[in-house]
Amino acid sequence: MSELETHPCFTAKCSDYARIHLPVAPKCNMQCNYCLRKYSCVNESRPGVVARVMVPEDAVDWYLQMKAKVPKLTVAGIAGPGDALANWPAVSRTLSMIREVDKDVFFCLSTNGLYLPKYAKEIAALGVDYVTVTVNAITSNTGAHIYSFINDDGKKYVGEEAAALLLARQIEGLQLLGEYGVKVKINTVAIPGVNIQEIPAIARRMALLGAKLQNILPMLPVEGTGFAHLSEPAAEEISQLRNVCKQWMPQMQHCNRCRADAVGALANPCGLGSELIS
Repeated sequence: MSELETHPCFTAKCSDYARIHLPVAPKCNMQCNYCLRKYSCVNESRPGVVARVMVPEDAVDWYLQMKAKVPKLTVAGIAGPGDALANWPAVSRTLSMIREVDKDVFFCLSTNGLYLPKYAKEIAALGVDYVTVTVNAITSNTGAHIYSFINDDGKKYVGEEAAALLLARQIEGLQLLGEYGVKVKINTVAIPGVNIQEIPAIARRMALLGAKLQNILPMLPVEGTGFAHLSEPAAEEISQLRNVCKQWMPQMQHCNRCRADAVGALANPCGLGSELIS
């Protein structure tokens, strides 16, 4: 059995294996117009929300608790509620500590890619097996409508300059991850009237850079965000996009838009970490 088949995001057999998201990454280095992070939320089931942010030591304790309770827990991931690489000291410490107590678990990170060139070598050295990179635009004009601002180590960028910087870092980062043998999944948020027509070009370009899988997620309108007034794309539109994009890259069909503290198998309703923390 291949490694890809033991990661519930990478296999259609998503009920066979489980994952845990460790919420140790609260900070983000950019603001997307569809994103609203919440750090003490138990009522919403979407990316960017957690019951509570953990320090590495608490996350490791929780991992061990869940390892004992959840069957076939094969992947430990960090998916926020902010960006994993904007919180690299806490993220790397968490994974290093888990590796000391579990030599077999696979590691997974989610990132917007801004700091990928900076940390790609460390990611590989730490034994991270999978990285999910959110790529929502392949042109700076489109990206300028999606990203409110980018904070690159204290320097703020906006508009097309911000979008161009992000795309350049994503491309360089994917090239480096490919050289280090890290498997990459692309998340693309489908935003009506903003980037829908560009998504096939994203799939084509990212496939050329070595990405293994694309996950096209319909944008979820969230009150308090810049895109709150937009409607969620219809299921038929997402299905058509996936059918077009699958000629370049396999398409994930079973995403649940999980919380940053989810645990369990994807085939079941997204288990919230808050429900299982003892």
